[in-house]
Amino acid sequence: MNLGPVPHFSYHPPLGDPPILHQDQYFVVVDKPAGLLSVPGIAPEKQDCLRSRVQAMFPDATGPMTCHRLDLSTSGIMILALDAKTHRNLSIQFEQRKTHKRYIALLDGHLESDEGTINCPMRKDMDVRPLMLVDYVQGKPSVTHYKVLAREILDGCDVTRVELIPHTGRTHQLRVHAAHPHVTTVGEMGTLDPTETPGLGLPIVGDELYRKDSAIPSPRLMLHASMLTIYHPITGKQLTFTAPIPF
Repeated sequence: MNLGPVPHFSYHPPLGDPPILHQDQYFVVVDKPAGLLSVPGIAPEKQDCLRSRVQAMFPDATGPMTCHRLDLSTSGIMILALDAKTHRNLSIQFEQRKTHKRYIALLDGHLESDEGTINCPMRKDMDVRPLMLVDYVQGKPSVTHYKVLAREILDGCDVTRVELIPHTGRTHQLRVHAAHPHVTTVGEMGTLDPTETPGLGLPIVGDELYRKDSAIPSPRLMLHASMLTIYHPITGKQLTFTAPIPF
């Protein structure tokens, strides 16, 4: 299902420095607010972002800093390197999937199953950017494990609180895996891989890209990166950071 042109939005990021969850001489871990870009955008008015704010907080930092990203609409844990060597180490950890990430989301409706794994291959929707779509023929492998934490009521509507653990890191992966079949799909399930499974069919509350007709009013996307586990780039010790859930 093609949702048509993506609506234009004005960038009005929240004010203030992001809360610091951890810092040492090598990296800093912060809680990114929803509505703030992770890195600068193309337009001049989109230069304000998490990286620029952390750079202002740590003026002696060198190197690219950004090791991974969160969507504009997603809140939660991000780690930024304070020197080039640390940046390389952490970036490799993300690339080789040595990190462990946990997200919390509210889904639009009550999910029947309690847990499972979603395997919906994805690629860019070349007709409706910046959307992604499920493509069972040419999509890249995209795997997410989910677990229901609670079935709740929000503003008189059914919602499901879920834990989402991505095993791959595709753009909009969690949003697409939650919303599918509310996204454009190419091919038939199982065309290439018998382990492929459908999405949840319940978009994340507040998702302006993959669900436009929700009855639940929401000031933001209800998706939060609540936990991140890495290996310290110098000591090798495994470290886990958590950020309070804002919804």
